[in-house]
Amino acid sequence: MTRIDFYILPDTTLEARLGFACRLAETIAGKGYRLHLHAEDEAMARDLDDRLWTFRPDAYLPHALVDSTLLGSEQGQEVPVTIGWEGPPAPDAGVQAMLNLHPGIPEWFSRFERVAEIINQHQQVLTAKRECWQTYKQRGYPVKAHQLRG
Repeated sequence: MTRIDFYILPDTTLEARLGFACRLAETIAGKGYRLHLHAEDEAMARDLDDRLWTFRPDAYLPHALVDSTLLGSEQGQEVPVTIGWEGPPAPDAGVQAMLNLHPGIPEWFSRFERVAEIINQHQQVLTAKRECWQTYKQRGYPVKAHQLRG
């Protein structure tokens, strides 16, 4: 059964939420998981793509947008992190974890071993992610909160 982790940030900004998403993606990929970052929309996906190039000057996290020609190649099968949104197809079955930055829950979330949700102290995010928490719990998924300090 999919394990759900909520990471609760003390910050209110989208900047802090996306910055933490990059660091968490690096941690998850570093543990050997193939990861899918599920963005709210294409603009957020492209922003995450840019941020993954620059969030740490001393590291690189191989990644590709789901609409990238790289994913269609043999080389693309080895990309540990994909970034997508509602429009493109869901990630392939070999991806083990999802970091969900979308306000809702994609219908295919249960194909992953792990799902991470990031909450910041912005009212729209809080409201949307409370609903996600309740949905996961109602469906019987194990949910755990991680309260992060500033």
